[in-house]
Order: sequence, then structure tokens, then C-alpha cells
Amino acid sequence: MVEPVKLIGGFGSPFVHRAEVALRLKGVPYELILEDMTNKSELLLKHNPVHKKVHVLLHGDKAVCESLLIVEYVDEAFDGPPILSTDPHERSEARFWSKFFVGKLALWTEEGEDQKVFVMDAKENLALVEAQLSQKRFFGGATIGLADIAGVSLLSRWASVMQGVAGVSVMTDDEYAAIHRWMEDYNADEALRSACRTETISSPTSPRSGESASPRPSPCYPII
Repeated sequence: MVEPVKLIGGFGSPFVHRAEVALRLKGVPYELILEDMTNKSELLLKHNPVHKKVHVLLHGDKAVCESLLIVEYVDEAFDGPPILSTDPHERSEARFWSKFFVGKLALWTEEGEDQKVFVMDAKENLALVEAQLSQKRFFGGATIGLADIAGVSLLSRWASVMQGVAGVSVMTDDEYAAIHRWMEDYNADEALRSACRTETISSPTSPRSGESASPRPSPCYPII
């Protein structure tokens, strides 16, 4: 018997995006449960009692939290194209760059001299990514892997958010040609652009709502 797969997430989250990409690359049907974080559901609180936050993957009666851990779990738990290499060194490289994106290219909106330092650091880090991608399509070679999922999920939104929120320009259309090409190739992947899922709006933990809404089938729906 196939165990059902559900993903508790929030609309537009780059972290939930990572889990969705992994599931789609593996061809795993799943139900996306959109959580209202202002009024959290009993389902979320039950399966993530520590942080009480999305994103949570439910595979049968098992729960997995944290986006990059979810990606690795999906890679190991389901058949399909590998997301992580079987080579130990290549796996370590993928994990290194995944942590690099999380630690070095986070959102930041301070002002004044601190902001200038941030922009300099960001551009230096982007230059490192540019160098890595200058001779290859994705971090692992020809196909999307863990580092690509971690990186594009942030960078495709990060630069525009920084421009809009803080008025900081860190990556223009004329800079970092390899990074722009990399993001375009990632976003054009057919597995990411069209896959069927079921979508549910979760019910909050209030006396007036005891059950979740019925799941509804979603048409082929891009997550980019």
C-alpha cells in the first residue's frame, strides 16, 4: 500500500518551494496543505510541536521538518532521478553549497554603513557562486540537485525583495551572467513547471472549525 504524502506549507514560501521541487523531481503525487500562520491548525501543531512552523512533510505517519532535510528525505525515500549524488565527495559539496546559500545570502534590511558592508559581502558571495557555475549548468553537473534547490529558491526572490524592501540593488540584469542562466535553466525544467497535486486549505484550531476542508484536485500547476 502506498503511503500518502502531504506537505504543510505556506503560499509563496521559498522553503516550501524546496520540498515541492524535490517531490516533483521524483514524480511523487502529494497534497499541499496551505496553512494559516495567524491561526495554526492542529495538524501543524501536532507534527511540528517544537517550532510550530511550516514546512512539514507527512509521509504516512512519519513527519519531517526543515526544508533541506525534507529534500534529502524525499531523495532517499522515493524512487526516481537522484537529487544527491552517490559519490561521497559530491554529496559533501552539495551540502556545503546548500549551507552557503542559507548562511551567506539571507535577507537583511539594515541601513547606513552596515547596509554598505552587507552589499559588499553579498556581491563577494555572488561572485563565488558565479565562479562555480561558469563551466557547468547546475552545481552537480547536468541535472538539478540539492545545492540548486537551496540556491534558486532564495536567489530568485532574494534580489527583488532586497530592492523592493530596502532599496538595495545587489544583482542587476547585467551582472552575474552564469547565475542568471542557471536560474533560467532551473525554472525551465519541465518537472518543476507542470505536475499535478491536490491542494487543501487547513482549518485553524478554533472551536468553530473541527475538521479540515475537503481536498480539491489542482490542475497542472507551476511552482516557479
